[in-house]
Amino acid sequence: MPRRVVESSGQQWTVSVSGRTTQYTKDEFGLVFSRGTGPDREQRVVRYSPLGAKSREMSLGELSDQELRELLAHSQPSWTAPEMGYRR
Repeated sequence: MPRRVVESSGQQWTVSVSGRTTQYTKDEFGLVFSRGTGPDREQRVVRYSPLGAKSREMSLGELSDQELRELLAHSQPSWTAPEMGYRR
């Protein structure tokens, strides 16, 4: 699965598609932002509606770094998202 790396506030985040399908199929995708490793790893999830490509991987590739930073700013903690199994 393709991944991107974006820097926000001096922190590097790895971005990948969540793989979860919602009832909106190709009109809404989820992204998982991750930083760190092991028990200290932080993950955040956001859903967005692609403006261009309707393939998850292509849509992620079309997002600019600035758009990814904006999505990160609006993301939710992993424990509040079904994509991550509501795990803390």
